[in-house]
Amino acid sequence: MKDELYGWQQMIGHEWAVEMLSAAIRHERVGHAYLITGPAQVGKTTLARLFAQALNCTETSLEQRPCGVCRSCGLIAKDHHPDVRLVLGEASGRGRVTLKIDQMRELQQSLSLTATEARYKIAIIKQFDQATIGAANAFLKTLEEPPRNVILILTAADSDTLLPTIRSRCRTIPLRPLPQPLIKTALENRWQVPPEQAEKLAHLASGRLGWAVTAAANPAPLNERETHIVALHTALQGNRAHRFIQADKLANDVERLPDLLRTWLSWWRDLVLLSWGNQPLAQLTNIDEQVTLTRLLTHWTPEQIFSCLKQTHTALWQLERNANTRLVVENLLLIYPLPQS
Repeated sequence: MKDELYGWQQMIGHEWAVEMLSAAIRHERVGHAYLITGPAQVGKTTLARLFAQALNCTETSLEQRPCGVCRSCGLIAKDHHPDVRLVLGEASGRGRVTLKIDQMRELQQSLSLTATEARYKIAIIKQFDQATIGAANAFLKTLEEPPRNVILILTAADSDTLLPTIRSRCRTIPLRPLPQPLIKTALENRWQVPPEQAEKLAHLASGRLGWAVTAAANPAPLNERETHIVALHTALQGNRAHRFIQADKLANDVERLPDLLRTWLSWWRDLVLLSWGNQPLAQLTNIDEQVTLTRLLTHWTPEQIFSCLKQTHTALWQLERNANTRLVVENLLLIYPLPQS
């Protein structure tokens, strides 16, 4: 008997994307390259794997693909299929992870070989926005002249971070953060998370189901998020001299800095919502920061709060484009309002 969680049903939310990809298979209109974009842990890799399963599933009925129980589906789910490769970036200097030119050249060679047992040879390349310029240019040739029966699936946070020549050769599938009620329901029903915990995690997830599931099983994401919040409070309470010192510490932790700024961004977004007045608390991400957020509304003007949100977003955008890390952090901390004497 097939488990109810097999196949496309494993995908929570993003129904339009599932329908588009499954329809492409049913109508034999599968493209040679796809770009799935969206925030971290929103479901990009899950969607890519399910698409790879559906393309190579041995179930005779197109409507039943992916079946989730055949040999092909099972191997792809575990990233063990000989014809379906998951390509990840490699660690480089100062904690950065990048996709390198040697990886792209090795992948090109692998894709040129005949499939061992699958209908399609597939490469799922995670976080292609981490590719070096050399790696991206090397991969471009494969996009321009893909081998027969080869399908390329790229994931990235934002299509704008990729070369225009890469974007233009892919069918883009933008995934958006999931609604908080959907995440809460999924946590309770599929992962048996207690309602109170599911409520909190659904808020803190900022639409990222993968984060919520991980946090439900492991305290590390919640601890890391708490560290980010403490760092923000420390910055807001410090004078200019203290902020330069903190900027130096934060800039030396390049690998974790983007996640820290995303947490800060969600915090400022909550404060903006509260500054507008009459906003339902259910819309808040950092629901456990409600008391602090409400208190700070009396210290800053709505214009100051919105400026902080905007500048935090700009800082994250700059980091994703490899700007000078320390300069970005220093500029951001100096823009934040100083504590009132």
